[in-house]
Amino acid sequence: MSRRLFQDLWPKEFSYCFGCGRNNKKGLQIKSYWEGNEAICIWAPKEEYMAGKGILCGGIIATLIDCHCLNTAIAATYKSEGRELNTEPFIPYATGTLQVQLLKPISLEKLVTLRAKIEKIKDKKIFVSCLVFSDNILCAQGEIIAVGVPREFWKK
Repeated sequence: MSRRLFQDLWPKEFSYCFGCGRNNKKGLQIKSYWEGNEAICIWAPKEEYMAGKGILCGGIIATLIDCHCLNTAIAATYKSEGRELNTEPFIPYATGTLQVQLLKPISLEKLVTLRAKIEKIKDKKIFVSCLVFSDNILCAQGEIIAVGVPREFWKK
């Protein structure tokens, strides 16, 4: 069974973000999918995202957490409404709060795995937590509060 990658299903006009936009060729182009109740993202670092010799930049780690969690929030909203991910109308969210803890350096030579889950939904806010692993070692963790926004917020 093929995985339905969240970012590949969003409408084109919402897909230009640096972290997760499939139409941003200079961006990170993360891909997220459901595995049970968790959203998974496996991403390969590149040398241009280096902070120190062979180490991934903390700002890039924060962007990975932000975009993966935000896409998880959007996908969870579709799921809670019993809708397929690629159905209209698109349900836009934006990051209201982002918290990141960098625990260990992440090597540029290893794949990065992000595991996000919905912690709670309250009104138009979705609380999402994320663990970041490299070589099966927990290297960072974070959480966001995603807030519902009008469609015009994301349109290019």
